[in-house]
Amino acid sequence: MENRLAETASPYLRQHADNPVAWQPWDETALELARERDVPIFLSIGYSACHWCHVMEEESFSSDPIATRLNESFVPIKVDREERPDIDSVYMTVCQLVRGSGGWPLSVWLTSDGRPFHVGTYFPPVPRQGMPSFQQVLDGIVDAWNDPDERDELEARADQWAAAVEGELEETPETPGNAPERQLLSSAADAAVRGADRDYGGWGSGQKFPHPGRIHLLLRAADRTGRDVYRDVATETLDAMASGGLFDHVGGGFHRYCVDREWVVPHFEKMLYDNAELPRAFLAGYQLTGEDRYARVARETFAFLQRELTHPEGGLYSTLDAESERDGSREEGAFYVWTPEEIGAVVDDDLDADLFRDRYGVTESGNFEGRTVLTESASIPELAAEFDLDPENVRARLSRTRQRVLEARADRPRPPRDGKILAGWNGLAISALAEGALVLDPSYADAAADALSFCRDRLWDPKRRRLDRRFEDGRVGIDGYLEDYAFLGRGALDCYQATSDVDQLAFAVELARVIGRTFYDADRKTLYFTPEGGESLLARPQELTDTSTPSSTGVAVQLLDAVDRFVPDEGLGEIAESVLRTHGSTLERNPLTHSSLVLAADSRAVGALELTVASDGLPDAFREAVAERYLPTRLLSVRPPTDDGLDEWLDALGVDAVPPIWADRTARDGKPTVYACRSFTCSPPNQEMRSALEWADRLAPE
Repeated sequence: MENRLAETASPYLRQHADNPVAWQPWDETALELARERDVPIFLSIGYSACHWCHVMEEESFSSDPIATRLNESFVPIKVDREERPDIDSVYMTVCQLVRGSGGWPLSVWLTSDGRPFHVGTYFPPVPRQGMPSFQQVLDGIVDAWNDPDERDELEARADQWAAAVEGELEETPETPGNAPERQLLSSAADAAVRGADRDYGGWGSGQKFPHPGRIHLLLRAADRTGRDVYRDVATETLDAMASGGLFDHVGGGFHRYCVDREWVVPHFEKMLYDNAELPRAFLAGYQLTGEDRYARVARETFAFLQRELTHPEGGLYSTLDAESERDGSREEGAFYVWTPEEIGAVVDDDLDADLFRDRYGVTESGNFEGRTVLTESASIPELAAEFDLDPENVRARLSRTRQRVLEARADRPRPPRDGKILAGWNGLAISALAEGALVLDPSYADAAADALSFCRDRLWDPKRRRLDRRFEDGRVGIDGYLEDYAFLGRGALDCYQATSDVDQLAFAVELARVIGRTFYDADRKTLYFTPEGGESLLARPQELTDTSTPSSTGVAVQLLDAVDRFVPDEGLGEIAESVLRTHGSTLERNPLTHSSLVLAADSRAVGALELTVASDGLPDAFREAVAERYLPTRLLSVRPPTDDGLDEWLDALGVDAVPPIWADRTARDGKPTVYACRSFTCSPPNQEMRSALEWADRLAPE
């Protein structure tokens, strides 16, 4: 048995190709090897930016004695959770059911048919803090496997756990309920307020994770109800993330999460999905509050995406590692942290250096292993008063110094980048960039369109109508999951709203059609994460909750509901409705963990604000009017100014009849014209977007 990971496309798997462990990828060859040898499988699931995955590799997977034990007594299989979220979902659910928590690296021991009987996360090389060593765990499992009585116990446990995970992931309520109603949004926002940390922002009293879905819930509820507490909790969280160590104050973009309640020290990896979903939340906050700082954070995050995560032809890479080289060894955060002396060495002007150190809290003692994670530790007015400077002078000096520090940081050894391009994660980024084009700068639409074209050209097979999940160094593979179709479909729809390109709308519709045909189970009235006829695992999972990414079911329902307006005879809206009915009671019991589904249910309940523009493209004045307003259920649709130009658009969508959203909505007097519609009521033709929005305000949901 030899290590087979060198032949794989995943950068994470290839990182383990030189381990003495004879790693196998998850495939039939590896599973058959376990059956032939009658040994258990050791399944290790991780990802390239995972700090503790690297630690366990260095401590255990590079150890010859441990490798010998694994190779002789197990079939060791490595899985990249970013490539195979279906496998990760199944076995992470086992870990959470058994241990009450989970994490990566995920360590699972399986029978040859994939049933788990032992599970954990990180194991140290020697016993520590009540944890057994990895070697002890391996030895104990081998002893139990080779003892007939204990083997029977392992098999019985495997049966029990397999049944539990199937029930947890696959089953749906026996009797569908009613679709959730408008009050669900307030219930979710109330739950968000109850769980909020009003002292430091965010949720919880320990590690702080970004929860962009909860911010969208709160902002939408604040806008609808006028309740200050919803707005306050949302902005407290946005402010905490913008000022603390989660945000990279030099290069822009967000780290994964913070290890402390105060948002000071992050876990330093940067994930594409965070840097897609968080700017969308900041853009929404900017539109609702007018706070310029939120727009700046979004701009700097987009700059990070374009500078460090963009393929030359437009697609977006997956992650930057938490670790990089310093003084000959890999250290977490080495690329991002500073000492006062390092700042002084790269900034020529002493006053500028002092301002920068005070602004971002750079001290001799530091806040992370003797160095400083930059946080906004002093305000501009405070610095102006302390240094007897005009606030604008302070801002100008800080901006100049920040650029110099960024240039100096570029000379440091860079964190490794995971260069795979995932369809779903790119869809999230496309949505963010498209929204940025409408709210901040139309040029972001080019970046969104380039990423969409990259994914469509390389990952979409129009003949088979199938989406592949992953592109990496010219290699394409893995059948797309629901998140790939839903996230990329929503990205294509959002891109159309920013560019008026009907081909992007047509792609969104096509992806929605595949969702209805391949992921929807008409008997159980739900959407599954894996396609019908896909690889058989212990369970066919559903993804109802928001985790580090939005619920794929929630985003799929949003997409189906939106594109139904363009192809109303295809039943996509009815699928969205049936899924919401199936899970309505679940949403009512626990709305906060189902943010994306709650937002989808709310949009379905109140109806979209349809803004149909008859024009050759979206006029600048119309875009500016939309940018000024927080319109969470907005559906902006540009169509040709006259019906003479509609035939080509209908051909692109594959329909014969003009959909109601476009019907009888032509330009008047040869000028761009907007029709605002809500709840089956439409405004008169209007040549001023602001006037149309004022008309729509009278029909806003309460």
